[in-house]
Amino acid sequence: MSGNGSAEKPATVRWGVIGLGFFGEVHAEVLAAMPGIELAALCTRRPERLKEVADRYNVPRRYTDYHEMLADPDIDAVSVVTHFYDHRDITVDALAAGKHVLLEKPMAGTVEECDRIVEAAAASSGMFMVGHICRFDPRVALAKQAIDEGKLGRIVSMHARRNLSTTIGKMVLDKISALVGDGIHDADLMLWFSQAKPVSVYAQEVHPGTCKYADAGWAMMRLDNDAVGVVESVWHLPENTPYQIDARMEVIGTEGALYINCGEAGLEIQASDGIRLPDTMYWPKMFSGRFGILRQELRYFADCVTQGRQPDHITPEESRAVVALMAAATQSSQTGKVVHF
Repeated sequence: MSGNGSAEKPATVRWGVIGLGFFGEVHAEVLAAMPGIELAALCTRRPERLKEVADRYNVPRRYTDYHEMLADPDIDAVSVVTHFYDHRDITVDALAAGKHVLLEKPMAGTVEECDRIVEAAAASSGMFMVGHICRFDPRVALAKQAIDEGKLGRIVSMHARRNLSTTIGKMVLDKISALVGDGIHDADLMLWFSQAKPVSVYAQEVHPGTCKYADAGWAMMRLDNDAVGVVESVWHLPENTPYQIDARMEVIGTEGALYINCGEAGLEIQASDGIRLPDTMYWPKMFSGRFGILRQELRYFADCVTQGRQPDHITPEESRAVVALMAAATQSSQTGKVVHF
């Protein structure tokens, strides 16, 4: 990262969103309601979708070519919320144009593409961060604080599960596997909690569905502090599961343990059509808008832009490291062999 703060420090961040799938629109909706941010531009290759979302949030600048958005001098920052195989080119171009870039995870599809993004971020005057949203979850942040304070001693074992219904799986599994799509969250947290590096990884995937990528995966990693971490990601819960997401993590150390439960978020709705445990933390919609952890993540990045400081809650190198880990896990699942680093 350049870290020189040479990019302009706007009082109001004029923000564009590139990619208008489900999560791109969530970005747009959150940004449109945030003080100190102007949702100034949207971009997607689909003209009808562009008009639909831009009309909904009264966005004046509309682009079907992201190069045209990046050439607009009135755009300060962009969210890149496209398919992750498109991340490298868009992000490198945005950084070269001097934009501040919030890139949704995973950083890119390959380690080599990540390396190119890291290089571009280091050479750019713009701020750059990959959106690993779980690091902004207060439950996770408090766990990290307890670990850093030594309350668990040395970490010896971590296990996480992040499971979704087949309904969501069918929507996503033609784009990304469960292990990479969600396992990357928990793998990142394990590396963050332990401040260790992976030595080896062994993974297995199961593909009961009909989509392109595997519905379920488990990965076991050995870290260089001698701890073991296990990541479970299954997008094959029943369609009528009450969970929006069943996400939990156990961390055991030599002096203590902690347990994070992100699945039961404090609200159970029992209705005639079944029981639901809706998301109340990440980007829930309440009355006329969205709030939650995504808003906090976007606020953090906007503050970095206005204050002229590079984000350090997660670094490009950390984002690259977890892509390398999950790429190795995918390789292991395909070969049936342990992959060593």
